[in-house]
Amino acid sequence: MDTPAVRTTCPYCGVGCGVLATPRDDGTVAIAGDPEHPANFGRLCSKGSALGETVHLDGRLLEPQIGGKAASWDEALDLVASRFNAVIREHGPDSVAFYVSGQLLTEDYYVANKLMKGFIGSANIDTNSRLCMSSSVAGHMRAFGSDTVPGTYEDLELADLIVLTGSNLAWCHPVLYQRIAAAKVRRPQMRVVLIDPRRTMTADIADMHLPIRADGDTALFVGLLGFLAKEGALDHAYIERHTTGFAAALGLASFCDLDVISQHTGIAPDQLLAFFTLFARTERCVTVYSQGVNQSASGTDKVNAIINCHLATGRIGRPGMGPFSVTGQPNAMGGREVGGLANMLASHMQIENAGHRRLVQDFWASPAIAARPGLKAVDLFKAVGDGRIKALWIMATNPADSMPEADHVAKALKACPFVVVSDINAETDTTAYAHVLLPAAGWGEKDGTVTNSERRISRQRPFLPLPDKAKPDWWIITEVARRMGFAAAFTYQNPAQIFAEHAALSGVENKGSRDFDIAAHAGISARAYDNLAPFQWPQSQHAATGGGRFFADGGFFTPDRRARFVAVPPADTGVIDQRFTLNTGRVRDHWHTMTRTGKSARLSAHFAEPFVEMHPLDAAGRGIADASLVRLNNDYGDIVVRALLTDRQARGSVFVPMHWTNQFARSARVDTLVTSRTDPVSGQPALKMARVDVQPFEALWYGFAVLRNKPRAIATDYWALAKAHGGYRIELAGLREPDNWAVFAGELFGCGDDAPLLRYHDARNGQQRMAAFSGDALTGALYIARQPVAVSRSWASEQLSQRFPAVQNRFQLLAGRPGGDMPDKGAIVCSCFSVGRNEIASAARGGCRTVAAIGEALQAGTNCGSCRAEIRGIVDANRLQAAE
Repeated sequence: MDTPAVRTTCPYCGVGCGVLATPRDDGTVAIAGDPEHPANFGRLCSKGSALGETVHLDGRLLEPQIGGKAASWDEALDLVASRFNAVIREHGPDSVAFYVSGQLLTEDYYVANKLMKGFIGSANIDTNSRLCMSSSVAGHMRAFGSDTVPGTYEDLELADLIVLTGSNLAWCHPVLYQRIAAAKVRRPQMRVVLIDPRRTMTADIADMHLPIRADGDTALFVGLLGFLAKEGALDHAYIERHTTGFAAALGLASFCDLDVISQHTGIAPDQLLAFFTLFARTERCVTVYSQGVNQSASGTDKVNAIINCHLATGRIGRPGMGPFSVTGQPNAMGGREVGGLANMLASHMQIENAGHRRLVQDFWASPAIAARPGLKAVDLFKAVGDGRIKALWIMATNPADSMPEADHVAKALKACPFVVVSDINAETDTTAYAHVLLPAAGWGEKDGTVTNSERRISRQRPFLPLPDKAKPDWWIITEVARRMGFAAAFTYQNPAQIFAEHAALSGVENKGSRDFDIAAHAGISARAYDNLAPFQWPQSQHAATGGGRFFADGGFFTPDRRARFVAVPPADTGVIDQRFTLNTGRVRDHWHTMTRTGKSARLSAHFAEPFVEMHPLDAAGRGIADASLVRLNNDYGDIVVRALLTDRQARGSVFVPMHWTNQFARSARVDTLVTSRTDPVSGQPALKMARVDVQPFEALWYGFAVLRNKPRAIATDYWALAKAHGGYRIELAGLREPDNWAVFAGELFGCGDDAPLLRYHDARNGQQRMAAFSGDALTGALYIARQPVAVSRSWASEQLSQRFPAVQNRFQLLAGRPGGDMPDKGAIVCSCFSVGRNEIASAARGGCRTVAAIGEALQAGTNCGSCRAEIRGIVDANRLQAAE
């Protein structure tokens, strides 16, 4: 009998969706959205829906390792503590560092920050959240005096105008996108404006798309401020009562001539006028921004330019109004609350504030407190590289892939005298450099809290046992702290005790002077913690209820309680050279470096290999054909990826996803190409503004294979591996042919040189097709051609789960596509129901003229809804074809 469903929280983006997880007797886990959770009300995206497919133990790190060999927990923990202590004694506390992650739970984050800042006495703890939202933190601090998100998700449904800037919400925060889409159906008068260099899938619900030039956001919103003043759309009463610095900010906005703004942004003057007029005339307006704003060398200025417009119109803290930073990770906000950034203290206190330092040190009874900000992520790894950092502990993140100038980061890790990595996976591009590996608990095993983008704290509850010797991160950190000599301050026996301490600290000497306050939970018991329902902060000790919105009536957290307008100049967006601007980001069904989503066959079906989006005219000028291979390079490195030609991509720019690593492709770590240039205020790197050359990769041959077992090694110049139902699929290409194709196939299939192969060879056109079987099951099939292989990938992958008792069926396999009685479904569009592009196109030609009609006919788009924008594009394209 299946166990009851456990209420927990999704481990992916910052939406923070509630999940119902039900372990089954057969070892699988059923996943559903929690209809009672106020973030998603039962909705889930494709990644969340597939969580049950990612909790298996394949590839898990299940025991501590020292130097690549199994060790006991005592041996590993003693070594970590002794080495850190020795380095500190010899070189001082700033010679060690922690690099942590928005994948940690708040309780994990809290004890890591406490150990580093309060007991080691250094602020050298930073987080991968530095890479995605630290410019938002810095902008909030400059404007509000605190890192406060003023609004709530409900505002997205109440607004009459939603401005999405630098945010592909449809793919990166799908459930918020679905909530907006549903609200737009209920209230057709709602308007959505998308500001993005690419015409992403989010444009499906946009009434207006402004194809802004990279880094043109500051000029756009500075120009908007000037336009609002000119049009008399300012709230002078709010400005006078609750703000300072308006005159200086408006002074830099005086260049509001539309032609000048157009030159800075690349947006036509008539489009600018339409947007500015819509913003000026629509009071209930929310501006949602994400990585397209933050990941810039001028990200903090962009954030303040946006906030300035909301302060100037008084559109903040009221229903349906405000600037809204949407975070990328499940617990980026929780990390900010406990001081996980190198320039923050716990409970949103400031490390430069002597009073805050005293308060935290007294509360922790710590021997030392960090007196100045530590090294931010980019500078931290530079310090690892030049020898200043001699011992580094990395927790739940993969910087060898995700940091800018990733090859330099890998070299730094290789040279570091002592590297500790806590992770759930044994093999990542970062664990390869670890002297000590510590097996951490994964989602489904972890127990703690996370905070989403609307300040809502939710529980992640365990529903699976800890596998083998894996342990929670908070336990690992606590054990090291005890061994370092700090046992009296790290007596925690469970995460409830850590949460209670965290809550208590938030209320100390607060009385409304700080935004973050959850002191209502300071005395929480283990049972109450187990039953904790999602809640928004603040919830002070003296308030029966909390949450809600900030700043409608002022009450900012600056010394004079007034908001600060920040005078920001437009960033220079001029063309630097003739190379392409490289934009990086996410795809719909994958997450970060695929250590979780890469385990799911259906999540790998939508995009199974790394690619570059490029405008067809740019591609033609470089001799690049659709689906050919492309080399991108600059002074920092080079990658080889598949060409995806689309007019959704602006000319002069290219887009490459961030997800692929050396575990999934031979050469696709896109952050090797990204410079370590950072925002001077936030320290956030400009991950969307690298300059690259783009050239054809002149392969002599191309291949595609399906394999039952993961290959041990792949000796080709290009390969990209993805999970498939029943095994793996792999794209291949080479600059020279193998000496013997049969030997190559046998090694790839893992069946040896002498295994019998079913084989087809056409010397005239260079085609090679081979398959091997074990009994009546397919071991592997390989298709080779001189051009990208014309094989139905989805059909070939499905053959791994089929049986082949008859010879004629085996020969059909070599054809590479289904017979006439079984149409080719094409590339997968709907991951939830495995519905392909060809099936949707056929249904559209057969009379299904809407997304809803496609859903009724094929089920596509009826579960998580993340594919609905893509379905609409296919339907519209086929309607146009039918009309021609």
